[in-house]
Amino acid sequence: MNALAVLSSRERLYEQSRQKFEEVVGRLCSREICEMTHSEIERELEKMGRELMRKLLEEHLRSRGPGQSSQPVTGADEVERPCVRPHKRDLETIFGTVPVERAGYYSKEKGPSLHPLDAELNLPEQRYSLELCRRVAEEAAKTSFDETLESIGKNTGAHVPKRQIEELVRSATQDFDAFYKMRQETGRTADSEILVMSVDGKGVVMRTSDLREQTRKAARARKHKMGARLSKGEKKNAKRMATVAAVYTIAPLTREPEDLICDSACERSAYPRPRPENKRVWASLEKTPQEVIEEVFEEANRRDPSHQKSWVALVDGNKHQIRILRRMAKEKGIDLTLIVDVIHVTEYLWDAARVFHPDPGQEQENWVRVRLLQILRGKAGYVAGGMRRSATLRNLAASDRKPIDTCADYLLSYSPFLKYNRYLGQGYPIATGVIEGACRHLVKDRMDITGARWSLAGAEAVLRLRALRASRDFDEYWTFHEVQENERNHRSLYAGGIVPPTIKPRTTGKRNHLKVVK
Repeated sequence: MNALAVLSSRERLYEQSRQKFEEVVGRLCSREICEMTHSEIERELEKMGRELMRKLLEEHLRSRGPGQSSQPVTGADEVERPCVRPHKRDLETIFGTVPVERAGYYSKEKGPSLHPLDAELNLPEQRYSLELCRRVAEEAAKTSFDETLESIGKNTGAHVPKRQIEELVRSATQDFDAFYKMRQETGRTADSEILVMSVDGKGVVMRTSDLREQTRKAARARKHKMGARLSKGEKKNAKRMATVAAVYTIAPLTREPEDLICDSACERSAYPRPRPENKRVWASLEKTPQEVIEEVFEEANRRDPSHQKSWVALVDGNKHQIRILRRMAKEKGIDLTLIVDVIHVTEYLWDAARVFHPDPGQEQENWVRVRLLQILRGKAGYVAGGMRRSATLRNLAASDRKPIDTCADYLLSYSPFLKYNRYLGQGYPIATGVIEGACRHLVKDRMDITGARWSLAGAEAVLRLRALRASRDFDEYWTFHEVQENERNHRSLYAGGIVPPTIKPRTTGKRNHLKVVK
């Protein structure tokens, strides 16, 4: 076939698309368009262009032929499928709906039909293309399902009902755990010697059926005192705690306790903090705190398998989490430094300061500053004893001195994890800003929508998507997810996991017609 004939055949292949393109050009030259504003022209052109893209995709799929196999088709059940017939399906894409006609191979005895072209194109089982699923997943990670529905309708040519959006979001995250188990920590450009792990908890309002058993029983047994509104201390909904985790590396920053007690922002800016590197954050409602902390150690171990770095765990004082961290570190033979967040300590000091100095002012602030400096110097026990003696000397009633005793008990109870002078000398971080930010960004900003009550599966899926985006892993994950989809939906259906190659149509402008074998 000469070059002119090849060109002619290609033109015939996309004849309808070329006609559509000429319609777009004609429309742009019309008087109506010439009277529009620039914004109106953009919107009109986007709508016409989307339809042109849909037509191009439709004709391209048609040009590939029905995907007849060049070899016998045998399923994973070892049954050969010698019979073939055309099967047609509609595929919802980002440009709109396109029909896909492909060869279906079947056996009269048993087994489902197999479609080699579906495997070649990696078509999903459901109606919605994988690229459309990716757009839905990214949008649902950022905003509510209702707004996702509106955004997909505005920005693509697809129509996805709300229920299907929720199903697609759940399906999109099914390879989350497998992805992080597979991924090797290679090619990192920045990897400092301090390896930090952190764990916290954040509540999510759930449907009653998806609460943990103890919480569900308490919610059902709870009775409100009034019918029209909640009384003081009552809660309308019950929450299930999500365990939030973070792992990252950071460069050391050696400081003195006095460096943290500054009178102005200018003084604090003289000590710029190093930024967290290769940060991964995630959260789970389904898994127990122990399971999440086990994942934390696995993630940290992938980054430092030979345990050459300094391992630090930042916590807010949750005793259950501390026990799990200490036990796992001992079992794995890891020298783990546990540090209780200095910000939580400071909040207890402020509560105690309000007892001695009820009026906000310089005296209250100075009281906190002096004692915080002592704690940073490693004298938490000294501070606890001193404030108790002051309360006793003032003959404060038990109810009045309660914040003082609570603060003193906290300092004494966690004194093994308040050696801030040593931590600062080694350059370790002493505040849980990363995990606090993760609790707000992963959980609160998306899950705490007014009136929302989450199902467990839906909430877990959204948390995973937000974690992938926050950790900058979404694109890499989606590539992995599409490979897994091909394995699940296609390769696993064939003998030996090998999909037979399809016959490529000639570029003649004529379609290969499928002959039905009976």
